[in-house]
Amino acid sequence: MTWKKQLGTLALPYYWVNILMALSYLLAKKTKFICTRIFNVGEEDDVCDLDSREAEILFFLLIVVMIRSRKTGSVTMINYLSSSFLYTKVANAILWGYADFRFGLGFLLMCVLVGMVLPEPSYRGPEHITYFRNSQVFEEELVRDKRTSWLICFYTVWNPSCVNFAPVFAELSHEYNAEYLRFGKIDIGRFPDVAQKYRISDSSFSRQLPTVVLFQQGKEVDRRPCVDNKGKLQKFFFSSDNVRATFGLNQLYKQAMERLPESAKKTTSPLESKKSQ
Repeated sequence: MTWKKQLGTLALPYYWVNILMALSYLLAKKTKFICTRIFNVGEEDDVCDLDSREAEILFFLLIVVMIRSRKTGSVTMINYLSSSFLYTKVANAILWGYADFRFGLGFLLMCVLVGMVLPEPSYRGPEHITYFRNSQVFEEELVRDKRTSWLICFYTVWNPSCVNFAPVFAELSHEYNAEYLRFGKIDIGRFPDVAQKYRISDSSFSRQLPTVVLFQQGKEVDRRPCVDNKGKLQKFFFSSDNVRATFGLNQLYKQAMERLPESAKKTTSPLESKKSQ
């Protein structure tokens, strides 16, 4: 996602409202006009300065956000913000409650209201993804036509990394859409038998979500994240460039187009020319 697109995304109410909520306590403390009225102190009082306990909470929040964002594979500013909102809300609820129990309760009620009115925006752009709603259909489709290569994303709806990766996978499916190069997704939270067969953990502590697997002639040929020779799971950042390079999507697209009969081939666009190089 380009910076221009990210800035456009930040203009959505969900993001700027949550950013204001994430900064609410700090802004209230550091803005004299607001602080003196909310906390009922005089202009000369030092209550509007952060005390040691408040500073500790904010420092701990910063560490948690950095660690969790890295673990969820956040690679863009939007991903970092989305993965940090939960922790910033919890920290602000603690800070407001520390100042006054009523403030903390009011902030929690506001979080619930905002969550109901402004859910996180989902990807609405073009995509060419087959969503498998049945594990049997999934297995049959992989071997139905052995000329077709399948790039499958194994995911769960509740995992932050899967949510972050969804628009990336959708954009790639649109960019590389071809008759013999297909993109699919299957929710292993709904189909644990599929997760077990392909050795993917769907627990809340799993580091294998999402898992992207390339199938050719019905067989797995590559996956990310993968296990090294020592049996250790290798971290993989699911950015568009990483997925494109790791699975060789340009070459797969070229092979898929070469399998088409001449009468079915469309005029090559500049984008298709770049893929075929």
